Amino acid sequence: MYLTLILLPLYGSITASFFGFLLGSIGASFVTTFCIGLTFMFSIFAFYEVSLAGSPCFVQLFSWFDSELFSFSWGFQFDSLTSIMLIVVSFISFLVHFYSTGYMSHDPHLPRFMSYLSLFTFFMLILVTADNFIQMFVGWEGVGLCSYLLINFWFTRIQANKAAIKAMIINRIGDFGLALGIFCIFVTFGAVDYSTVFALVPYYQNSNIVFFNISWSVLDLIGILLFIGAMGKSAQMGLHTWLPDAMEGPTPVSALIHAATMVTAGIFLISRCSYLFEYAPKALSVVCVIGAMTSFFAASTGLLQNDMKRVIAYSTCSQLGYMVFACGLSNYHVGVFHLANHAFFKALLFLGAGCVIHAVGDEQDMRKMGGLYKLLPFTYGMMLIGSLSLMGMPFLTGFYSKDVILEVAFGKYSDIGHFAYFFGSCAAFLTAFYSVRLLYLTFLSKPNGYRVNTLNVHESSFKMGLPLFVLVLPSIFIGYLTKDMIIGLGSGFWQGSIYILPNNFNIIDSEHIPQLFKLLPVGLSIFGGLSSFYFYTYKSNYLFKLKTSSIGLKFYTFFNRKWFFDKIYNEIVGQFLLNSSYHLTYKQIDRGLIESLGPFGLTSVVSYLGFVFRILQTGFFYHYTLVMVTSLITFLAFFRLVHILEVYDLIYVLDLRLGALFLLAMFFIIYSQNQKKIK
Repeated sequence: MYLTLILLPLYGSITASFFGFLLGSIGASFVTTFCIGLTFMFSIFAFYEVSLAGSPCFVQLFSWFDSELFSFSWGFQFDSLTSIMLIVVSFISFLVHFYSTGYMSHDPHLPRFMSYLSLFTFFMLILVTADNFIQMFVGWEGVGLCSYLLINFWFTRIQANKAAIKAMIINRIGDFGLALGIFCIFVTFGAVDYSTVFALVPYYQNSNIVFFNISWSVLDLIGILLFIGAMGKSAQMGLHTWLPDAMEGPTPVSALIHAATMVTAGIFLISRCSYLFEYAPKALSVVCVIGAMTSFFAASTGLLQNDMKRVIAYSTCSQLGYMVFACGLSNYHVGVFHLANHAFFKALLFLGAGCVIHAVGDEQDMRKMGGLYKLLPFTYGMMLIGSLSLMGMPFLTGFYSKDVILEVAFGKYSDIGHFAYFFGSCAAFLTAFYSVRLLYLTFLSKPNGYRVNTLNVHESSFKMGLPLFVLVLPSIFIGYLTKDMIIGLGSGFWQGSIYILPNNFNIIDSEHIPQLFKLLPVGLSIFGGLSSFYFYTYKSNYLFKLKTSSIGLKFYTFFNRKWFFDKIYNEIVGQFLLNSSYHLTYKQIDRGLIESLGPFGLTSVVSYLGFVFRILQTGFFYHYTLVMVTSLITFLAFFRLVHILEVYDLIYVLDLRLGALFLLAMFFIIYSQNQKKIK
């Protein structure tokens, strides 16, 4: 069952890809959706057997690399952390597949699209079920590849091309850090499988390693390098710029990336490596600070975005910040709990946004919508519940994980904890504000769109409406139903798949924090939602005057332009690299050094030597004999000279490195003189 669970999405992807022209759109959609549906059913059985019945499963298939120093096998690890990820990934993926059959029904390339979705799911399953870092890295790179294919699905659009390339490059930066972390793990522990590495971690608590000529604590260095990889996938501040641009892909892609796959990979990696991070306190501090800053930064940026999907994308980035700083506070189980809860209402929001965009003629600017609550009452109700759950309103799913994160942050009673609590609370206010802003501009304001779009507005088909109804149920109830099982005090749900040092376990302390600090995040969320509704309903003129004032315009530009991250990367970092690549790599090395040594250097020398050797070919035997005897005498004399120098400790005279440096210096002098003559 366990192997079937993993391979079914791959089977569906291969079938739709290679035989889509025979099956057609309907056949390819049925095969892929049916395979993902079976995967979800098997995931439920695996969840019951592994997590509820307490029977973790480890499967070893066959050896992959086998050498004296480096050997590991294809293996799969099914524990509580894996089982909860399987449920989330397969459930959301199944609903996205089903939704796509309606949303993409007009697209002639639907089989290719369904194939990419199934392949995306397969690599995510490889990632979460791996029992070693190398196999996990295969899934890690696989989801990056599939995100490129899906974002660039409509490859005739230049913006889709740019967004896909951007996602690939930004993720390569994070993946480079992850690869260095895996190398460092192997150098330190001599193994890459989880069980061996995590068992050895306590013995290296005081060990150091030299990296970039600086002495580091080896566990802190490994933790920071692994977190750089998580930053790329989970779009943390600095490596987040690909996430909003990923909206160029079809809406089902956005739902799958933001809810179940890709962005959750970084949170999973940190939680899986909890055994390592617990002995790396400095790395945990970095994780917590970056996560807290990301939650506030993304919430403030989403506040003034006008594209509906980008607002929801920045909300994803903000919620990922909550999960990351929860892990940075050693509350990995709370972070994973919020990951699972967030998947349901975030998929609901994206699929609801897809219904709205589909209804208004592919318009995504909220300023050109309005008045849709009467025309799309079902979609409005679904998005209202999803937004309230995102805001953390009491008794909805988001409330039971988001507020616990802020409580454990304050209950840490440390500077890092209070830092995270402050920024998380501010982000809660901003999240409520822009969530109500999205609902108001889209559904409640006066109609601002084109008349022809408004006249053609209609509710979505059954294939698009049913996933919304299914998702709204866990968005309301799943948090309440599972909170005691997943994060309840004394729960045996995790069974050692997540490790927390006794000194870092502060879920008990969070129960006894002052009542004011427990209620503050909820109060800020309610106040943010009500203030947003009040200002946009009754004080829109005041908001316009504030935006057009000298100071307000600067703030609006700053937040609307995403804190100028893209401008900095494009105009400073990108241009510097392009200019240096052109002037140094291309002009000096390619056209200069290589051509001087190649076509205009060594080639002429070789031609001259060939001319000389042709002259020496006289055809007389005694000439050849003279050359051989002279060469032999020179050869023997050279070795005799070396022996004499060794006896008298003068061998350094023949140091070939000095000769190489001399020849290189002479070459550059001649090359610079030639360049001056050319100019």
